[in-house]
Amino acid sequence: MALRKISQMSAADHALVTAAVAEAEQHTSGEIVTIVTDLSDHYDDIPMAWASAVAFIALATYVTLPEFYIGLINGLSGGWGHDYSTGEYLALLLTAVALKWIGTCFILKWMPLRLALTPKAIKLARVRGRAMSLFKVGAESKTMGRTGILLYLSMKEHRAEILADEAIASKVAPEIWGDAMIALLDQVKAGHPGAGVAAAVAQMGVVLAEHFPKGTENPNELPDRLIEL
Repeated sequence: MALRKISQMSAADHALVTAAVAEAEQHTSGEIVTIVTDLSDHYDDIPMAWASAVAFIALATYVTLPEFYIGLINGLSGGWGHDYSTGEYLALLLTAVALKWIGTCFILKWMPLRLALTPKAIKLARVRGRAMSLFKVGAESKTMGRTGILLYLSMKEHRAEILADEAIASKVAPEIWGDAMIALLDQVKAGHPGAGVAAAVAQMGVVLAEHFPKGTENPNELPDRLIEL
């Protein structure tokens, strides 16, 4: 299933980020790639996991309190009592559990709720996995000096990743990119994702210029433009 494109990034945002990348690369041999996506994963397994948990709890409750639920069924049927056979009770039980499972899956088709019920660790892993796959395709080992670096922002998960190629990673510890991440997320939370990406790029440029100053021969090997997926 294709991930839906975001609508938060305007033409002005694209121009702002492109200009920020071009400016940062004026002072470094590093090559910055920026990618923004609406959603890193659809988390299709999450509704099934929650539905199974709800169905199990329902089954355990029905088995533990059969007389209570039989009373509810009789009440809905006008109060007429009925002695259910084992087969009939089992059929009612399985039907109720199946309806719980299907109902939960249906409710969790609503993506905001699905994301809210997705554990933070899973979202972090899925965003990082998506960022890593894009990094391998678009930045890793794509420059002569192995100085490519990816800034990846996933809007609906409210997560971002910075992944650096071999030469950069050998000199710059991951925590050094903290200022860039803060600059990015502060602006995104304020509703200005384009400004956030541009601010992060500026911070990344400062670090790259310190460790990888621009040389005499430094072709522009990776695109400066913001990539939307």
